Amino acid sequence: MVMEYVGGEEYPSSSVTFIFSDVTHTLANPVRFTLNQDPRVSSCAYTIPTPDEDPQYDPPRDPPLNFRVQTTGDDARDVFKDAVQELLLMCKHVRSTFDQSVADFKNSPPSFPSSSSSSSNS
Repeated sequence: MVMEYVGGEEYPSSSVTFIFSDVTHTLANPVRFTLNQDPRVSSCAYTIPTPDEDPQYDPPRDPPLNFRVQTTGDDARDVFKDAVQELLLMCKHVRSTFDQSVADFKNSPPSFPSSSSSSSNS
């Protein structure tokens, strides 16, 4: 994954576009969700151009993902980094909860459905 950002002295640090290579909706959507939970973010969105929009990105080259972040004043790069770190913590929590549930299931005695005598034979 390669990342660059559009910013600089002519742009405020609170409004940045990140450009990623080799990133899809699978990663972009959770990052967008996490950013939208942050009160420092006033707006965030991402786009992935389709090959119709830019034919130079026909397969096997994937088009770049453009991720725009606008904050209420904080440096957008710091806010983006914090969102990715928060997402990593969420993933670790989901993984540990899943692993614990699997271990609990493996260590529990098998349970079988009880037979019910309420079924009638006609």
